[in-house]
Amino acid sequence: MTDAAIRHQTRIGLGLAAVLISVWLALHVYTVFFVTLSWANVALWLPVVLVQCWLYVGLFIIAHDCMHGSLAPFQPRVNWAVGQLCLGLYAGFWYTPLNHAHHRHHRYSGTADDPDFDARPPHGFVAWFLSFFREYFGWREFLTITAVFWAYLLLLGAHPANLILFWALPSLLSALQLFTFGTYLPHRPEVVPFADRHNARSNNYPVWLSLLTCFHFGYHHEHHEVPDAPWWRLPAVRATPSDRA
Repeated sequence: MTDAAIRHQTRIGLGLAAVLISVWLALHVYTVFFVTLSWANVALWLPVVLVQCWLYVGLFIIAHDCMHGSLAPFQPRVNWAVGQLCLGLYAGFWYTPLNHAHHRHHRYSGTADDPDFDARPPHGFVAWFLSFFREYFGWREFLTITAVFWAYLLLLGAHPANLILFWALPSLLSALQLFTFGTYLPHRPEVVPFADRHNARSNNYPVWLSLLTCFHFGYHHEHHEVPDAPWWRLPAVRATPSDRA
């Protein structure tokens, strides 16, 4: 990459990250602390939960770009700081262990040594998701989330229903969304074998649907071929095979 290309990618990556984090934070604070739930506004609940779920997915995808150094190329401290912020907001995760696990996923993709892969046939959705969830959500994350929940409830005066509906539910749904479109569908063994050693396939969604489902992470074979391409460049990578490794 040229210096100009590096600066361009950094500006776009940090700009998009700032917008997404700011929107997530504003919506989170407003819905948890300032929305009064009633049957009069029930029609707004589902759209808000779905938007928050999508924003949670975005937080994780930004952190994922940080793991590959593609948010701010050649600036490891910036990548670490933004990645840790996003993962902390997402579910109290710590960046370093997730970073190591993700690089094992790329190194051993689709094998028994891949921490994201359930090597036990028939590779069922529920069993695989539970294995995936247990792999990354441990006692440290549980205790962190529990402490934040009680701080919101007892110290900041949040209503329990708001915490469940606008904080816990979108986070859990986003984990399901990330798993479905970013792990299960791309790495599930099928009758037709994978194309290469990456043991990954991509969906054929149009760009708008790819963005809505998983911030283009469903273009997963392209991601494994060009892991240093940030999420917003994956449609272009998919459209330009000559750019692939």
